[in-house]
Amino acid sequence: MPDRQSLSSHSKTSFVSLPDSFFTQAVPRIQDLAELKVVLYAAYLILRKPDYPQFVTHKNLKAESCRLSAELGEETLRQALDSAVEHGTLLRSRININGMLEDVYSLTSENLQPPTINIFTLYEQNIGIITPMIAEELKEAEKLYPPQWIEEAFKEAVALNKRSWRYIARILERWASEGKDSGEYKRDIKKDGPDKYVKGKYGHLVKR
Repeated sequence: MPDRQSLSSHSKTSFVSLPDSFFTQAVPRIQDLAELKVVLYAAYLILRKPDYPQFVTHKNLKAESCRLSAELGEETLRQALDSAVEHGTLLRSRININGMLEDVYSLTSENLQPPTINIFTLYEQNIGIITPMIAEELKEAEKLYPPQWIEEAFKEAVALNKRSWRYIARILERWASEGKDSGEYKRDIKKDGPDKYVKGKYGHLVKR
């Protein structure tokens, strides 16, 4: 019988999920073991990030490469990443991070992205019939905000019994302007309560 310490350690184990299509579509395109290791570890680092944007820098992967293999040096890592980009399992971009241009890698195709609920499905399930005007606003929101934010905004609105797209849109706007997990946002939740989004310039649009 496992001891209490073992059970406690096991209960703290965290997981990341990859869709079935990763194994049926992405894995067959991978050519060698080094590329497979790099793609899997990049996916692990990206998917365990709690917030948006979801990517991993080349510097992060290089620092973590010792976890993958003692033989995975800089040149092998670069070749594996080049192959993953060529085969369409990772997307490489160059962005400015703290004043320095860095290569970053993200999950590219739907083969690697975790499943998300369609914004139109969320609306129909939680609010009702989609009008042409609302459809345009939903399309725009889908371009502006990460899927996880949209899903969580719907959940928050439903939990507060504020089943209105205007209310949900204000949640997303506020997260975008103040930071979803910022201290200011959390303080306002406690201070203002569930009506925090119906105040201010656009309050009349939020009310049902």
